[in-house]
Formats: sequence, structure tokens, C-alpha cells
Amino acid sequence: MDMEEEKKKLHNSTTKFSKIPNHFLAQCGLFLLIQISIFVKVEAFNYGDALTKSLLYFESQRSGRLPYNQRVTWRDHSGLTDGLEQGVDLVGGYYDAGDHVKFGLPMAFTVTMLSWGVIEFRPQIAAGGELRHAMEAIKWGTDYFIKAHTSPSVLWAEVGDGDTDHYCWQRPEDMTTSRQAYKIDENNPGSDLAGETAAAMAAASIVFKSTNPHYSHLLLQHAQQLFEFGDKYRGKYDGSVGVVKSYYASVSGYMDELLWAALWLYKATDNEDYLKYVIDKAHCFGGTGWAITEFSWDVKYAGLQLLATKLLMEEKYRDHARSVLEQYRSKAEYYICSCLNKNNVSNNVERTPGGLLYVRQWNNMQYVSTASFLLTVYSDLLKSLNRKLSCHAGMVDPDEILHFAKSQVDYILGSNPMNMSYLVGYGPNYPKRVHHRGASIVSFRENKGFIGCTQGYDNWYGRDEPNPNVLVGALVGGPDCQDNFGDQRDNYMQTEACTYNTAPLVGVFAKLSQLEDQKLGSDPNLDLVASY
Repeated sequence: MDMEEEKKKLHNSTTKFSKIPNHFLAQCGLFLLIQISIFVKVEAFNYGDALTKSLLYFESQRSGRLPYNQRVTWRDHSGLTDGLEQGVDLVGGYYDAGDHVKFGLPMAFTVTMLSWGVIEFRPQIAAGGELRHAMEAIKWGTDYFIKAHTSPSVLWAEVGDGDTDHYCWQRPEDMTTSRQAYKIDENNPGSDLAGETAAAMAAASIVFKSTNPHYSHLLLQHAQQLFEFGDKYRGKYDGSVGVVKSYYASVSGYMDELLWAALWLYKATDNEDYLKYVIDKAHCFGGTGWAITEFSWDVKYAGLQLLATKLLMEEKYRDHARSVLEQYRSKAEYYICSCLNKNNVSNNVERTPGGLLYVRQWNNMQYVSTASFLLTVYSDLLKSLNRKLSCHAGMVDPDEILHFAKSQVDYILGSNPMNMSYLVGYGPNYPKRVHHRGASIVSFRENKGFIGCTQGYDNWYGRDEPNPNVLVGALVGGPDCQDNFGDQRDNYMQTEACTYNTAPLVGVFAKLSQLEDQKLGSDPNLDLVASY
């Protein structure tokens, strides 16, 4: 076709449209705009609802005698004889995930992160109507730690063991597995466990200081004793409690936990001796040496470094500490920049094609939630001081850091290639076959008929149907490196949830909920715009 024919065809086509009345074209345009809007504009994520649901999850994980105000009604009392064989009362605490072992190290980290969330975002959590529930979640853990710390140099580390527990698929109310308890003491040290439990109790003491000063003081006493015990009798807890090695081995050792505990004790007491410990041992314990790209129940360095950075930037230290705190800040900023993909190429955290931070295959969401928390805290810190972050790839302002943290949370809540909310019970599409014994079997309150050790495997584990009980607020392990997710009960790498996955998100949900409320106040139409 030559140029003249092209022009003639174009003229004819435009002539056809020119004969259509203008008012009809306007109506068609409006119709098309409405159609496009249906796809572009959807309801924004309700972070307040996510906050509420996240705290419900901890009630699902409770061990012991449940209180009168228990909101998760498909659960009932369990583990009521824990510690009996050893002559101690170890009733209470949390099951860590989809089984019924009470592992001390991840439980303590869960409580530390819940407490830190309340410390940083207390007004926002209160504004969301969830402060009481957040404090109850913390206290359920710290009440157990008080019981488990039976003398200054004795801490009960675990109840039950993973090997025998995993042999059975039962509700916690029906448990027939071993409830043997294991401890650390002067002859069987566990500085990492003692340190993390001290950190949890010190952080919690700050949470309760204004509302329950007696309890706060009690927590602080235990925290100080545990730190002294862990520092004096040094060793990894998995060397003393061998049954934990296949489940929660302390790969990073105990030095990060001792520094972490000392820094939390300094925040709780203002005692310069604890800050001196953090400064004097910064190099030999790796606090200013390790540049880390993950933060977890095992590896505390990134959290420690950011906490030290807050002391530096808020000028809550003595002058002699400044140079070492600057070194801590350098490593904290390395972590933040690595999450933002602004370090050298080889030193950044990998991402999935859908934009999710990706550290490793098994339960990757734990690293996403902790990163979201640290990014949010650091963004707030920079914003309060009107500063920016300097990365290898350039300067980053606080809003950009928060925007990226929000993108990770939005991915969790459904803005992802699977259109799946990985927070169970949130939104219309979430994992229905979570790898969780209690959730996957008919509720004890609905059917009190005993379900034996392997009977659960025979009758419930292999079912294609969704779990009969929804594990609301649980953050599952999440998708693989290509954003793929299989909602199968036996896909435990992706469908099992853990308390330390959800804990860091409590404060972040509250912060994002506050920001959304502020935006809605300034623009009433904003609730129609998607967050992605």
C-alpha cells in the first residue's frame, strides 16, 4: 500500500468517527474511564485490620491454661504438666510454629521484637486499639520466662523435643509426645539463649514501666541476672541442649546476643556499665566487624547495629563512645542499603521478580518481616532528625526507605504475582492449608474425642480440604525465588508460620495504618487507590 492509500484510509476512518455526535463520544469516553478505573482503583490495604489479625495469631500459639478472655476459641488448654517431671512449673509460653515444642531462643526473640515494636510505635498501636492485646502478647511470653528462670544461673531452655514431636500429628490439647524439659546452667552454658532472654525481658521492662512498674522491675531483675549468667559462663546453648541442633542451632554463636542484651539493658537502666560492655567488646564480639544482610532469631547483628545507631544519632551516650558507635552505624547502614539494593551489586539482598526480598528458601518471610521493621524504624529516625542515608549508589531520603518497607508489607498482604495474602485470614485469598497441627484438625472445643499420635496423619494431614480452623494473623514461609507458592499442608518450607515471622510486623502495621489514616484525612478518595 502506497502513502496516498494510507492517507485515504486514515481520512476515511477519522471521518467515520467525526460523524458520531460529540455527546455520545463523551459518554463513551466516560464509560471507558470508569472501566479502566475498575481495574486501576481498588481498595487500599487495611493495615489496621492486619494489625488486629497479627495479634490474634499469638493467642493461637499459646501453651498452658488459656485465660477467660481468650479470643481464638478453637484452642483450649494444653501442656498443663510441662515441667512436672523435673519438679518445676513450666506451664505457659508459646509454641513456636506448627508443632508443640517450646523452643526458648525463638520464643525470646519473638518477645524482644514484640516489645521493640511497642517501644517504637506505642502511640500508633494504641490508636489502632491494640495496645492492650500487644502487651498481653508480650506478657504471655515474659510470664513464662520468669517461671523458666528458676535461679540466677539456671534457665529452662526447651520443653519437648522436635524429633518425637514431629513423629505425631495431634492437636496440642491431645499431646502424647515427650514433654521432657532441658535447661542451661553453670555446667551446661547457653550464653546465646541467656542473652536473648535477657534482651526480651529488658525490652519488655521498658514496655511495662509506666503501666506496671512492679512487673517492670521484676523483669529487669531477671534480665540482669540472665545477662550476668550468660556472660560469666560462656558457651552455645545447642552444645548443652543437643536436641535443639536440628531445629534452632545457634549458627551465629552467642556474641551477638550478649551485645544485644547489654544494649537493651542500657536502654532499660541507663547504667553506663552496659554501654561500656557494648563499646569495649564491639570489635572482638563482631558488633562492628560483621556486615550482615539478614536479621533473625539467630543473627542479631543488624538489629544490634541499628539500636546502637539510634543511641548515636539521638545523642544518648557519653563522648568516649562516639567513635565506636559510628562504626556500629556504618554496619547498620550497610544492612539498610543492602535491602534497598544500593550497595555494590554483590552486597545486596536478592529479590524475586515480584520485588520481594529473598534470603533463603525455607521460611523466607521471616527475613522480610524483620527487614521491614528495621527499615521502618530507621526511616523514622532519619525523618525525626531531618537526615538522609548515604549508600554506595547515592543518597536516600527517609520517605524512600519507608516506601520500600511498605512495598514489602504490601507484597505480604497481596500485591504480588500470586495475588495471595501471606498473612493468614487477611483478604479474600490466603493460604488455606497451613502446616499447623492444631489448625488442621477439628477444634478440641467442637470435638473432644481423643486424636492419637498417628491418627492425625491418617485422618487430617493428607486432606485436600482447607484447614477447619483459620490461623488468623500467621505469616507463612512464603513464595520461592520466582514468586511461586504451593498451598499444600506438606509444603512446610512455604506454608508453616512462626511467631517470629509475625512479631516484627505488629509495629509496622500500626505505623502504616497511621499513615493511611492521615492520607485519608487529607484526601477522602484515596481509599480507592491501590497500594501497588
